Amino acid sequence: MPRHPFHIVDIRPWPIMISVSVFCLATGLIRWFHEKSIFLLGLRILSLSIIMVYWWRDVVRESTYMGHHTSYVSRGLRMGMLLFILSEALFFFGFFWAFFHSSLSPRPEVGCVWPPVGIEPIRPFAIPLLNTIILLASAFRVTWAHHALIEGSRSDVIWGLVFTVFLGGFFTFLQAKEYYDAPFSIADGVYGSIFFVATGFHGLHVLIGTVFLAVNLFRVYEGHFSGAHHLGFEFSAWYWHFVDVVWIFLYLCLYWWGG
Repeated sequence: MPRHPFHIVDIRPWPIMISVSVFCLATGLIRWFHEKSIFLLGLRILSLSIIMVYWWRDVVRESTYMGHHTSYVSRGLRMGMLLFILSEALFFFGFFWAFFHSSLSPRPEVGCVWPPVGIEPIRPFAIPLLNTIILLASAFRVTWAHHALIEGSRSDVIWGLVFTVFLGGFFTFLQAKEYYDAPFSIADGVYGSIFFVATGFHGLHVLIGTVFLAVNLFRVYEGHFSGAHHLGFEFSAWYWHFVDVVWIFLYLCLYWWGG
């Protein structure tokens, strides 16, 4: 028996398999960019998703059924999640830096104005405002579900997560429609590049957060969580609130002020 409260993870193939899969994913992206072939990229995404499912399955087993996640382990996991969210915040900080570097002092190449000459920005009070309302409503729902979980109201948790997952999917649908109808593209200079890269990566985070919440919805249905032990749910709520905060800054800067 171990004489410490920490969990020493058994040898698993998932880390090296994830590394190889991510490398192959990069090659698939390169082929998609140059040859317009999406088959290899789709195959790599499928393999990466399968490996992630099996890895997370093992983590769920260790925490829920094997009791390896002691208070010390949980504390370390919380710190790791906080550092991960901090790294994501710095990731988006780079996009905001690029945006303000170009918009506060527009160069002659873009006409010395912002938005650049020839760019018709997206109206901030159309789909972007609706998406803002959707994300704020989803943040309220996931917070409500969190409090319901603490109080032991299982049905309220399930319905709160169902609404949150639906709103996340609806946000993704509306952003895809916005991209399809956009009057400019990612190739339209610095404005198009910053806009589509920043909002595109945020959309990817919304998609990941939606899947994260959907997994927790399944785990709530299976009875994996209690009022005192629900670390996975707590992490998904943190991540979703981070996504909401980033969108508010994107809306205010790129759509409202920058447009």
